[in-house]
Amino acid sequence: MRAVVQRVSRCEVRVGGEIVGRIGPGLCVLLGVGEGDEEADLDYLVRKVVGLRVFEDDQGHMNLGLADVAGELLVVSQFTLYGDCRKGRRPSFVKAMAPEPAERMCADFIARARAMGVRHVAEGRFGAMMDVSLVNSGPVTLVLDSKKLF
Repeated sequence: MRAVVQRVSRCEVRVGGEIVGRIGPGLCVLLGVGEGDEEADLDYLVRKVVGLRVFEDDQGHMNLGLADVAGELLVVSQFTLYGDCRKGRRPSFVKAMAPEPAERMCADFIARARAMGVRHVAEGRFGAMMDVSLVNSGPVTLVLDSKKLF
C-alpha cells in the first residue's frame, strides 16, 4: 500500500459538486492499494499514518501525532499512486489492485484509523471522480510505502 500524506489546516473532497468529506486540522491521505497487498501492509500503513509525529510541539519541533493535537483524517482512495511512468508517456496501472478488493482494503484502513481513536475520520468516495481541495500546512508532505520501497 502507498500513501501520500499531507498535513493540512483544512481539506475537503467533492463528488459532483457535493461535499462528501471534510476535515479541519489534521492529515489528508491519498491511499493506493497495490496488487499483492495484504493484512500486514494494511496494518503497517494505518499504524504509520496515525502515529506520524508531524505536528509541532511548544518548541516548534515536529513531535506530536494526530492524537496529541486532536487532529482529523481525510482518506481518499487513489489507484494512480501505482501508476508506472517509466516507459512511454501513458501510465500503466497494472500494479494497482483490482477495484473490489482495493475498496475493501480502503474501508479497512478507515475502520482501523477510527478504532485507533482518531477523533474524526472522513473519506472520499471509492471509484468516483473526486475534487480534493486542501490547504497544506507547512508545507508537510510525506510519501509512504508498506513495502518500504522508498
